[in-house]
Amino acid sequence: MKQVFVLSGVCAGLLLGCSSVRVPEYQRPQAPTKSTWSGPPPGTVTAAQAISPQWWTQFGDPQLNSLVDKAIAGNLDLKILAARISVAQSQIAEARAGSQPTADLAAGSSFQKTTGGHALSKEFSVGTQVSWDLDIWGKTQKGVQGQTAEFHATEADWRAGYLQIVADTSMTYFQILQLDEQIGQQQQALAKNQQILVIDENMSNNGLIPGTDVLRQRAEINRLTKDLLELRRLRDVTENALATLVGVPAGELKIPPARLDDHVQLPVVPAGLPADLLSRRPDVVAAEFRVLEAHDLMGQARLAQLPSVSLTGQAGSASFALSDLFKAFTFGFMPTVNLPILNPGIRAHAKTTQAEVKVAEEDYRRTVIAAFEEVESSLVNLEAHRKQREELQKQVDQLQVVSAQTQSQLEVGVVSQLDVFENERSLLAAQLALLGSHEQVLSDTVTLYKALGGGWNPMQVANAGR
Repeated sequence: MKQVFVLSGVCAGLLLGCSSVRVPEYQRPQAPTKSTWSGPPPGTVTAAQAISPQWWTQFGDPQLNSLVDKAIAGNLDLKILAARISVAQSQIAEARAGSQPTADLAAGSSFQKTTGGHALSKEFSVGTQVSWDLDIWGKTQKGVQGQTAEFHATEADWRAGYLQIVADTSMTYFQILQLDEQIGQQQQALAKNQQILVIDENMSNNGLIPGTDVLRQRAEINRLTKDLLELRRLRDVTENALATLVGVPAGELKIPPARLDDHVQLPVVPAGLPADLLSRRPDVVAAEFRVLEAHDLMGQARLAQLPSVSLTGQAGSASFALSDLFKAFTFGFMPTVNLPILNPGIRAHAKTTQAEVKVAEEDYRRTVIAAFEEVESSLVNLEAHRKQREELQKQVDQLQVVSAQTQSQLEVGVVSQLDVFENERSLLAAQLALLGSHEQVLSDTVTLYKALGGGWNPMQVANAGR
C-alpha cells in the first residue's frame, strides 16, 4: 500500500512540472480604457454624486416613481433573472458536494430453485458502503469557485435587467405623456379648423368664396382627424407596452392624460462625469465574472490530469436464514489511486476549457467596447438634442407670431385662407416636433444614466476564499 502512494506522489510531481497542469492566477483581461468622456472636461464629481441609486426620482414625477416600483416588483423578465440567481446559488452546493463523502445502504434477498431439486435456496443480505474522493489537488474547489463566479455573474445579469426595465418603463411613460400633449395640440387644431369650415360654408352659401375653398377646408379636417386617430392608436399601443413592463395584462393599466412639461422635470446631468463609473456597469461586471468562471473551469480540467485518491469502506452481513442475518458481519476498506495516464478525453477537455477562456476574454473586451460606445453616443445624443430643442423652441415662437399676424391679415382680406392653412400647418408641425424633442431629451437622459451603470456600486471580481 505504501508503495502505491509513493508511486502516485512521484507521478504527481512529474505532472505538476508540466505546463499543462499549472493553474495560473486570475488576472483581468486586457481591454481598452478611458480616462475621461467626450464633452466638458472632467470635474471633481464622484460616482455617487453623479448618479444616485434611485436616479429616476430626479425627474420629480410621483406617477413615474410608482410605475418603476411596480415594474421592479412585477416585471416577469426580472423575475426570471431572479430565479436564475437561485439556480446558480443551488449549483454551488451541487459543485461542492463532489468533495464530500457518500454513503449507500442496501438490503436484498435471493431465492433460487434448481429443476428437479426439492429445496428452495434462500439468501439474505444487508450492507453499506461509504466512498470519499479526496480533493487533494483542489479540483473540486476550482469547480466550486467557477460556479460561485457564475452565481455573481447572474447577480450582475439581474442588475443589468433591473436597469433595462427601469429605463424602458421611464421612456415608455414619457412617450405616453408626449402623445397626450400631441393629442391635445391636434384636437385644438381640429377644433379651430372646424370653426373655419363653418365660416367658409356660410361665405360660400352667400357667394363670397368659391366652393373649392370649402372642399379644401374639409380635406384639411380629414387630414387632421386621421392624424388624431393615429396618435390615439399609438397611445393605446404604448400604454399596453407599459402594462407588460410593470407585469399586468395589457388593457388593465390606464395612465391618466397629462402634460409632459407639467409632470416631468428635466434633471441636470453633472458635467465632467468620472470615467470610473463604467466599472459599475452590470453587463461589464457579468462579462468579467464569466471570464473568471472560465478560468476556474480551465483550472479544474487541468487538475483532473493529476492522480485521484478515493477511500471506500464496506460493511455488511449475509445469511441463508433471516434470523441469522445479524449474527456475523464483514468489513472492508479499500483506498484507490487512479492515475489518468492514458486518458485522451481528459487532456482534450483541458484544451477545450483553455479555448473557452479565450472566448470569454474576447466577449469581455467586446462588452467594454460596446459600453464605451453607448456612453459616448448617449452624451452626443443628449447634447445634440438639447441644442435641437432650443432651435425648435425658437421656431415655434416665430411661427406663433406669423400665425397671429396672418390671422389678422385674413380678417381684413390681405391674405387668403390658403395662406392661413399653410402657416397653421407649419406651426402645428413645429409644435409636435418640439414635443418630440423634449421627450427625446428625457429619454437620452435615462439612456445616459443606464449607460453609466445606473448608480450601482462597483463589484470586485475575484475568487472567494476557501
